[in-house]
Amino acid sequence: MSAKINYQHTHFITSAPDIRHLPEDEGIEIAFAGRSNAGKSSSLNTLTNQRSLAKTSKTPGRTQLINLFKVTDGCHIVDLPGYGFAQVPIEMKKKWQKSLGEYLQKRECLKGLVVLMDIRHPMKDLDQQLIYWAVDSGIPVQVLLTKADKLKSGARKAQLLKIREAAMAFGGDVQVDAFSSLKGLGVDILRRKLDGWFAPALEQLEEPSETPASDEQE
Repeated sequence: MSAKINYQHTHFITSAPDIRHLPEDEGIEIAFAGRSNAGKSSSLNTLTNQRSLAKTSKTPGRTQLINLFKVTDGCHIVDLPGYGFAQVPIEMKKKWQKSLGEYLQKRECLKGLVVLMDIRHPMKDLDQQLIYWAVDSGIPVQVLLTKADKLKSGARKAQLLKIREAAMAFGGDVQVDAFSSLKGLGVDILRRKLDGWFAPALEQLEEPSETPASDEQE
């Protein structure tokens, strides 16, 4: 079994308006996607145990670019533009949606999708479209019901069970868990999921490179 990844070493690489400005399509990328203000930036900061790896903002729709972070060799996390926020100009919204869709459909190294939803307002139309697309493309999905600390324990469990049941309709590999950046709830689950998705890249790195046999006729 591959060693655990130290997510604290994660660092920012680049921001890109579209996939043509991203680095080579190689290695393994895990994308984080969610409606504006679903807590995407906070989840990335909690995952990596860094306060400001991803910039958080009380203004929804702040992440307008595709942001790429390096976890370790061959392993990257992609923070996709938030979607579904009404109070931005329609042209800007179309541009974001286009770059989001392009990335999801054309990026070959995308091997897992983390979809974040506020536990109090889950499974909106765009969330469901995103998950259906991933399932159709054979990409596994980890749904994080964020801001889980906003609900009392009983209500949180009931909501989690309800969304897990709803997620069965998607078919495919869709896992649903509660998450709270504030309380650290679900962080271990997220790290284990990412460890599994990144494992093939790590195994490739660990394989001894073949060296030509030395000439023994000296």
